[in-house]
Order: sequence, then structure tokens, then C-alpha cells
Amino acid sequence: MLVLTRKVGEQIIINKDIVVTITKVRGQRICLAVEAPRSVPIRRAELAAGQAAEPAEDTALPSLT
Repeated sequence: MLVLTRKVGEQIIINKDIVVTITKVRGQRICLAVEAPRSVPIRRAELAAGQAAEPAEDTALPSLT
């Protein structure tokens, strides 16, 4: 894991086509703006973890009733 210190308005560039900008810092909360191609999925980690725990509809086991 890479840990960086940034100020409001500063950016981090990932792989030439993803830009993360710090837009606001208030106490222990920060606001980020993420610019990325539409083909790159961006999800909050807690939501992505919940999706992995639930089987997708097409992979769900058939009902035995």
C-alpha cells in the first residue's frame, strides 16, 4: 500500500488515465474527485465487499421447490 500526503487541489495520477483530486478536507473526512475512463469501475470498498458476498443472479443455485 502506498500512503501519500496531499493538500486540497493536489492530485494523484494512476496509470496515465486515472486522476484523483483532493477537493475538500474537513476534520477527519476528505472528499475525492476521481476522473477515469467509463470502462474503469469505481466502487467504495464496503459496497464491493458486499457484492462479492452475494451470488450473482446468473450464478445462483436453482431452487429445489
